[in-house]
Amino acid sequence: MYRDTVGRWLVVGLVMLSPLLLTVRSGGEENREKSEQSVRLVIDYGDGVEKHFTRLDWRAGMTVLDLMEAAGRHPRGIEFAYRGRGPTAFLTRIDDRENEGRGRNWTYRINDRLADRSLAVQTVGPKDRVVWRFGVAPEP
Repeated sequence: MYRDTVGRWLVVGLVMLSPLLLTVRSGGEENREKSEQSVRLVIDYGDGVEKHFTRLDWRAGMTVLDLMEAAGRHPRGIEFAYRGRGPTAFLTRIDDRENEGRGRNWTYRINDRLADRSLAVQTVGPKDRVVWRFGVAPEP
């Protein structure tokens, strides 16, 4: 009798938990799909401090400027400024770090390749990693 009661409770418990287990599994699949449709952004202030956005939503045709605006809408986001538009758009500031002209400035790389286009026209793809770095302009 004891075994029958324990067996019944075990079956009842498994039946009750099965929807939860399925939810956990599909949640993992949803997170994986979301990470496959997202872009990573790193802001390197050049002084040992970095901000990492590990999963900003990606959409077709998204530019680096769109990505920066998405990071700006994040609750712990960034503030930035740029001038110009289209192929002449040029980033001038992220948070309190402004370009210094011929000295130290903001440059960005996509997947470790130095960008050669304006942030307003350079598109990003899902799974891309964009890194803005403040400092002396690197060699290409």
